[in-house]
Amino acid sequence: MTTYYGLYGQKVQYLASDPTDVQIGQVWYNSTSATLKVRQEVTVNAWATGGNLNNARSGVGSAGTQTAAIGVGGFTNDYSKKVESYNGTSWSNLTDFTSPIGRTGLAVLGSEPATLAWSGGDGVTYPNAVFLYNGTSWTTGTNMPIGRSVATGSGTQTSALSAGGYNDDGQPGQLNTCFFYNGSWTSTGNLNTARSNLAGSSGGTQTAALVFGGQPPTTATESFNGTSWTSVNSLNTGRQQLAGAGTQTTALAFGGSPPATGATELWNGTSWTSNPTGLNTARGIPGTQAGTQTAALSASSNYPGSATEEWNTVLTLNKTVTVS
Repeated sequence: MTTYYGLYGQKVQYLASDPTDVQIGQVWYNSTSATLKVRQEVTVNAWATGGNLNNARSGVGSAGTQTAAIGVGGFTNDYSKKVESYNGTSWSNLTDFTSPIGRTGLAVLGSEPATLAWSGGDGVTYPNAVFLYNGTSWTTGTNMPIGRSVATGSGTQTSALSAGGYNDDGQPGQLNTCFFYNGSWTSTGNLNTARSNLAGSSGGTQTAALVFGGQPPTTATESFNGTSWTSVNSLNTGRQQLAGAGTQTTALAFGGSPPATGATELWNGTSWTSNPTGLNTARGIPGTQAGTQTAALSASSNYPGSATEEWNTVLTLNKTVTVS
């Protein structure tokens, strides 16, 4: 019969407290609580509280992963230039982005040391300026052909896709226009449904993307093959001002309005499934969204806030062993 000693080469440890450096499957006896414990992975599909933003604001644009994210701009009493990075525990202030004025509704792609930011508004105009971050400082990139706010995108700092957005300054309001960015901008296939305040597969690629939801409130979901968009199965909950993470085949949708919701849905490449539990705090304009379908991040809201939540599909925890 296989024994614990045979599997791990050691006896069950007798400890006064739970160890911090512990592996999946490891067993120990906690003498303080008089319990036998094991380290295991559990599928939970749930949101948990993370570290607060240093600068409370709404409409923060973002990119990166759950443990290495960047949040750019937003709105408090004025349009913000603030930039922060998240390490999985707390936020740190970075260099303000280079703009004559602050922005909210920025679309952001890439990573914390290699970030692309575009779109965004100042409450009056819809600038077409583009910003690049190298981990230390911001520079300006090639301007967009048409300025816009609250667009979404997919890809990286050097190979990006911009989709949708809003511009009522001589434009038709809700936009269906899409562009590739490879150091400069070129037009690509238009969305079937013009919309702003939409979400997308931020971790996807320039030629394999997914967008969903948007203003006016919609359930519409579209998939991009590098040339054109195809309408696919809709969200279960129609909404605008939502957030998204993941890829074209494994995406996550969360938050939105009206009214403010915490609804969370998972995309498997074919259809959306509603998760039984959503964000702990219902919110439109979830702001910072980064990561994957199994490990995502949300911060900010439709009012200046600092609350951050972390989504995890698999949670590693210490479990008490019981015998019945």
